Amino acid sequence: MEIRVRASDNIVILDISGPIDVNSANLVEVIGQCIRDGYSDILCNFEEVSSIDYMGISVIAIAYKEVINNEGRMKFVNVPTHLKNLFSVTGLNRTIEFYATEELAINSFKEDKVIENIKKMQLRRRFKRLPIDLKVEIWPKYGKGPVCSNVDILNLSAVGAYVFGCDKFKLEDEVILKFNIPPKNEEMQLDAKVVWICDRQIQPQLYPGVGVEFYNIETSVQEKLLEFIERNLSLLSPDD
Repeated sequence: MEIRVRASDNIVILDISGPIDVNSANLVEVIGQCIRDGYSDILCNFEEVSSIDYMGISVIAIAYKEVINNEGRMKFVNVPTHLKNLFSVTGLNRTIEFYATEELAINSFKEDKVIENIKKMQLRRRFKRLPIDLKVEIWPKYGKGPVCSNVDILNLSAVGAYVFGCDKFKLEDEVILKFNIPPKNEEMQLDAKVVWICDRQIQPQLYPGVGVEFYNIETSVQEKLLEFIERNLSLLSPDD
């Protein structure tokens, strides 16, 4: 097996020719060197690959794992039909993306990055925390049990909240929170799980209290929380 290495838009393209078999460990070595050189996106061109045996499949799987373990992406292009059938039998076609042309494959790497950036922005947006003082009532989701009433949400995000003054629940308890958000005093009733309990010795100023994480939250409700949080964050001074 021979490998020619070239690059396009920070993507390494490996033009592979010949059989991929027990003597093809250099594929792993080349990919490892690409990663060490700072390239995480790797496209393997199989146009001139004549055959792959089961040892070759193992080599490809090891190479793919090396890329994934280094937070990279590995895709295939120009895979002949008879090799596609082999990948189908071994199940690799469900793990690695195949493309008909190099242009499509390179564009897919770019699209992946755009989608990844959007997801990161959405994640950061959901985790913005608003310092606030909202009255909230908490009670167990299932059956009868203790109720925390007239306690306060001290910070709020679209995925959770910290509730000050509540000491009636333990970790993993599923609860329901009910509170109103201004200016229209719109009622929010959310399912949540207790994920953190304040330690009196470590943070006495926040004791007693619990951190809760929302779940089963409808998208429309989460968007309302996000709008409320972002609107009020924009009103805070840099020193708040």
